[in-house]
Amino acid sequence: MKKVFRILTNKFLIVGIAFAVWIVYFDQNSWVAQEAQKKEIQTVNRNIAYLQNEITRMEKEYRELKTNPQRVEQYARERYKMKKDNEDVFLIER
Repeated sequence: MKKVFRILTNKFLIVGIAFAVWIVYFDQNSWVAQEAQKKEIQTVNRNIAYLQNEITRMEKEYRELKTNPQRVEQYARERYKMKKDNEDVFLIER
């Protein structure tokens, strides 16, 4: 029993355990903070991939609008509810 007490009261062991607890939980670069940063990086990377896909889609749509007059008419009708003078437009919402 005395030997166990001496080991548990060893100043190097106490300082080592305190250091490990400090590094894992309380330090600015703690394990908890590192995990939170990893999750944030994953979220940002997903957002970057989504936005790059959107940019590609929009550039394709832009090129198509610049070169195809029928596509311009279709775009105006769908997005801005434009019509010709002799037409009636009926909007059906889902």
